[in-house]
Amino acid sequence: MTAPNRTTTLRLADADATARLAAGIAPLLRAGDVILLNGPIGAGKTHFARSLIQARLAMAGRAEDVPSPTFTLIQTYDADGVELWHADLYRLTDPDEAAELGLEEAFTQAICLIEWPDRLGALRPALALDLTLTPDPTSDLRVARFSGDAGHWAKLFAHLDGRRDD
Repeated sequence: MTAPNRTTTLRLADADATARLAAGIAPLLRAGDVILLNGPIGAGKTHFARSLIQARLAMAGRAEDVPSPTFTLIQTYDADGVELWHADLYRLTDPDEAAELGLEEAFTQAICLIEWPDRLGALRPALALDLTLTPDPTSDLRVARFSGDAGHWAKLFAHLDGRRDD
């Protein structure tokens, strides 16, 4: 039985605030955690994912270039003993294409960051965390809205509760 969903919203002042948020979340993730990154083009999805990956690599004492997977679809990293997948599904036209990428197995064995998760269809993991980034068209402000199973994501929500808006 899953716990009820919980939602938390943060206001992020700029790209640096987005990077700090991602770096703070990085150590809380474990194999089997999936974050679905929603929002329009330019909302900061890739910046969030790149910052989280770099923070996770730094935990292992490594630094690495983290390119966008827009054209490769998936980039994988050995992140402190667990595989980390970063997928950009924007160019997919059918959920069957997502299945061909091996995402179902990754969802159980890796940390997964998925941009454009609407392309997953029925492959969407039940316990995934939704992060929706919404830009303010008149400033650098972003609104980050987290929604997910309150039990599975309890540590992450506790971390977010301790943050102040940036």
